[in-house]
Amino acid sequence: MEEVRIDKWLWAVRIFKSRTLAVDTCKKNRVMIDNLPVKASRNIKVGDIVQVKKSPVVFSFKVLKLADKRMGAKLVSEFMENVTSPDQYEILELNKISGFVDRQRGAGRPTKKDRRDLENFTGNIDLDDIDWGDD
Repeated sequence: MEEVRIDKWLWAVRIFKSRTLAVDTCKKNRVMIDNLPVKASRNIKVGDIVQVKKSPVVFSFKVLKLADKRMGAKLVSEFMENVTSPDQYEILELNKISGFVDRQRGAGRPTKKDRRDLENFTGNIDLDDIDWGDD
């Protein structure tokens, strides 16, 4: 096996739960090789660096071996190497910490716990005390 479709490989190494998700991500230009968006039918080879945008982070994976059949999680490390830069993980960590501020669209109103967390985070800022420069 010299080449495999990128959507099959992304599914086989468990980056996506289904091949349909891998194809949809490719269609949205969120899968790249050499910083160029690729179609789901693009063939990859050993040594390619595949970048996958999963907002807000861009994950990078080096292809070590090719696979077109889904494998167990323990075998994934033989087929790819995660070469994502540490600054991308910092972005992910910051996003987790401030997760209650950036709510999912359609998630509804914030809960009472969300409101309390936000007040603790902001320190109960009194808007009357702020100098708005209207003078």
